[in-house]
Amino acid sequence: MALKIGQKAPNFTLPSTSGNDFTLNKDAAGKSCIIYFYPKDFTRVCTAEACDFRDQFAAFRDLDIPVYGISRDSIETHLKFQKEFKLPFELLSDGKGDVCKAYDALIPLVRMPKRITYLLDSNHIVQGAYSDMFESKKHVNEMLEVLKRK
Repeated sequence: MALKIGQKAPNFTLPSTSGNDFTLNKDAAGKSCIIYFYPKDFTRVCTAEACDFRDQFAAFRDLDIPVYGISRDSIETHLKFQKEFKLPFELLSDGKGDVCKAYDALIPLVRMPKRITYLLDSNHIVQGAYSDMFESKKHVNEMLEVLKRK
């Protein structure tokens, strides 16, 4: 079960491909943002999803909505993934899976992140949530649809 629409998103701090730690309430203070969780860098569906966010990035950028991808991969792996696929957004490393768990984005027994995307408003209240492990394109499209309705 994903975080619910209208629910306050938990604050967190994670290492980022920017080279700094990213703290939601500090680095995205007063900004809407997209946070998407995914299982693993360089896998087929995760790569397709990241590339879809890359290809649609201008739509989010034009609305001043940053995109952040989170998985349990290391920063080193994230940097290779980001470079290989020319991803224009930050990837965050949740090595222990604590943030994934707080966002109900962790498969309990295998402790692998689920594929789930959240749209947070400027107060970090969940405005949109979409979860589907196997359909990567719908994550971006669903967030764009939620933004059109706002």
